[in-house]
Amino acid sequence: MIDKIALLLVIIGGINWGSIGIFQFDLVAWIGGGQSGMFSRIIYVLVAISAIWCISLLFRDDDAVVHEAR
Repeated sequence: MIDKIALLLVIIGGINWGSIGIFQFDLVAWIGGGQSGMFSRIIYVLVAISAIWCISLLFRDDDAVVHEAR
């Protein structure tokens, strides 16, 4: 469950970075009242923590992932 939440937040972060790169539009800042808004900062921190968590997915044994899914 934590893996799916982390992956979802990393996807949100990737989409946000894509919108910044392509359109120069920060979706999270727009929703959260600017980059320094409390809500925006919380989302940025959650995305960063999720990205760090997803690093662990690279080093997991495939058998452990299958066992967890059942």
